[in-house]
Amino acid sequence: MFKRFVGDRKFYAMTMTVAVPIMIQNLVTNFVSMLDNIMVGRVGTAQMSGVAIVNQLLFVLNLCIFGAVSGAGIFTAQYAGSRDQEGVRNTFRFKLISVTALVAVGMGVVIAFGEPLVRLWLRGEGTPEEAALYLRYGMEYLKVMLWGIPPFALANVYSSTLRENGETVVPMAAGVAAVLVNLGLNYVLIFGHFGAPVMGVRGAALATVISRYIELAIAAGWTHLNTAKMPFALGLYSTLKVPRRLTREIFIKGMPLLLNEGLWASGMTVLNQCYSIRSLDVVAAVNISSTIWNAMSVAFMSMGNAVGIIIGQRLGEGRDNDDVMDTLNKLTAFTVVLNLGFGAALAAVSKVFPLLYETTGDVRSLATKLILVMAFIMPFAAYTNCVYFAMRSGGKTLITFIFDSCFIWLVCVPLAYGLSRFTSLPVVPLYFVTQATEVVKCVIGYVMIRRRKWMNRIVVT
Repeated sequence: MFKRFVGDRKFYAMTMTVAVPIMIQNLVTNFVSMLDNIMVGRVGTAQMSGVAIVNQLLFVLNLCIFGAVSGAGIFTAQYAGSRDQEGVRNTFRFKLISVTALVAVGMGVVIAFGEPLVRLWLRGEGTPEEAALYLRYGMEYLKVMLWGIPPFALANVYSSTLRENGETVVPMAAGVAAVLVNLGLNYVLIFGHFGAPVMGVRGAALATVISRYIELAIAAGWTHLNTAKMPFALGLYSTLKVPRRLTREIFIKGMPLLLNEGLWASGMTVLNQCYSIRSLDVVAAVNISSTIWNAMSVAFMSMGNAVGIIIGQRLGEGRDNDDVMDTLNKLTAFTVVLNLGFGAALAAVSKVFPLLYETTGDVRSLATKLILVMAFIMPFAAYTNCVYFAMRSGGKTLITFIFDSCFIWLVCVPLAYGLSRFTSLPVVPLYFVTQATEVVKCVIGYVMIRRRKWMNRIVVT
């Protein structure tokens, strides 16, 4: 049992080589995002809530972009494992074309329907004046944030391809540089320091947009200046044609991932809208609790990416299934144990963190209770995240679609919708019941992994 779940020093050194740069990037990104959120929260509850609602909407588009990149990324990781540079080039081109289409459609939807979508969160208990302020600040933020969508998408194309080729330090450096720029500009533009105008939520959005162009410049610039290390960059833009056979395969394997990310993100957005039915205070409390969750979940999110890369490369190398399963067992066990500690840390700061926000005592108390629920759920979420990335690495994207999106839409959303609309259950037990479905998802994930049907080498060289 010990050997099944615990590796040797060489194994963990290899794992940390992949995971730590991703973890550092995510840690810095989420930490600075947390500071960004706190800065807006220091301005006022209405500003914080307006920004939080818009970020829920943009979250759906961002996850769709991630899904499109990830769908082709399954093939990129396996082509990289078999050292097929032309295959890597073609998957990069597919990513580029698909995210361009998504950005065009997504920006069109947000421009046309942004205000009606924001209003969906403003139906809870509260005054009309409060709702109007939430809407005003949300729309101010959204109009600026639209300019940051294209560089975000392109930076994802470059950074994901570098990671799938084993280069995790450069995306980390690009991400760290971007968030530091974001943090500095937030301080200047939100509050009007060093002679700058006081821009409030518009300043927060402008800082984010600028930082995304910085991230893109570093990731793309390094790639094209280091073609000896990244030979796929040679002739990368000589054509945008992708072989028909590969396009069909990526579409078949990758489309469920794109749909999955979009549906999962929209499912999470609907859940938060269900919670907001109880009161406008819930919007603020969910924002506060989600901010610290994002910072603390960096370990399992990074390890999930590492699982996808390591398992994908092993499958691309043609490793024996028992060897692949052994690697996955050790990676999963390490991730769960790690996040037991992070869950305990999350519980420890549950009362302290909400005090950083300039808001009411009721909002702080509610946020504390939601954070404690999140702390309980964290180890279970860590396990299901590993399951998701493992199955995805073998190209079984339809199974991951069922496991992730179908679960949230067939179980979580109907449960939250029914309890929020047809019962008087307070928001905290409503939130707990909905989140506790993650335990059921763990059981389903365990059965799926043990059947091994997800283990496939999907590239031919």
